Amino acid sequence: MKNIRHISGNDALDNRKAMSNHPVKVPKAKLSTGSVVDKYPVVLDDGRTIIYITDKSREQEIRLRYAL
Repeated sequence: MKNIRHISGNDALDNRKAMSNHPVKVPKAKLSTGSVVDKYPVVLDDGRTIIYITDKSREQEIRLRYAL
């Protein structure tokens, strides 16, 4: 027999309202996973590849690495 704790509907609502589960505590980087906000696109391989970087000054380095 498995050790399963049954969570009632009221418990689920209480958990959602708990401050420890509030999204304010989630780091901003985790909330924007996959987001391209504040990133610069580097178009490579005649537009077939796009890489998003946070530091625009590294664009030439990225292009050089990709060419090799």
